[in-house]
Amino acid sequence: ALVTERDSGRLLSVDASGGVEELQTLPAGGVGEGGLLGLALSPDYERDGLIYAYYSTDTDNRVVRFREGETPEPVLTGIPVNSFHNGGRIAFGPDGNLYVGTGDAGDRPSSQDAGSLAGKILRLTPEGEVPEDNPFPDNPLYSYGHRNVQGLAWDTNGQLYASEFGQDTYDEVNRIVPGGNYGWPEVEGEGGEGSGYVDPVATFFPTSEASPSGVELLKGGAIPQWEG
Repeated sequence: ALVTERDSGRLLSVDASGGVEELQTLPAGGVGEGGLLGLALSPDYERDGLIYAYYSTDTDNRVVRFREGETPEPVLTGIPVNSFHNGGRIAFGPDGNLYVGTGDAGDRPSSQDAGSLAGKILRLTPEGEVPEDNPFPDNPLYSYGHRNVQGLAWDTNGQLYASEFGQDTYDEVNRIVPGGNYGWPEVEGEGGEGSGYVDPVATFFPTSEASPSGVELLKGGAIPQWEG
């Protein structure tokens, strides 16, 4: 297993018996909730050895890729950074594209701004290009109106789900549709029919009791009663 430490910037390897080895330190910066955040392996990792990471710098949040021991090369830069609401989860989907969850970095209106990378789920090729079938032409934006995306996971049909932190009332789990608007900052929780926003599939109340971060969907029958 590969593990990141937010504040130290260390990339660690953990073996099956619990032994920990430091592989390298990444040039992460940031304060508060910033630092070294998400991690994902290339879908062709056995062949190309590429590791992807999301981390904060003094000027932005960014996605980089590198081989163990090498200097990271940027994949996507310019994601707004703050001491809070940095998002940071990255994952490769069943389609082979890289999905990136970002936060609003304290600037609420940016979540509704298609020209900003904040408060979004972004979709990129492994090289950092915009896929031709993205919902917005020449734009990495996949869904918007998010406050602070924390978890990304797909079911066996390839459907993406994401968790995010609410503000005062509701944390959310959302079923992500391409181009969908999830309402922040106009709506927290359900907007209801006719609102023009996609409602969450689950909410947690109050935010002080939940704050869901990572998400995974169980597959393969290891716990049959929880399958899916």
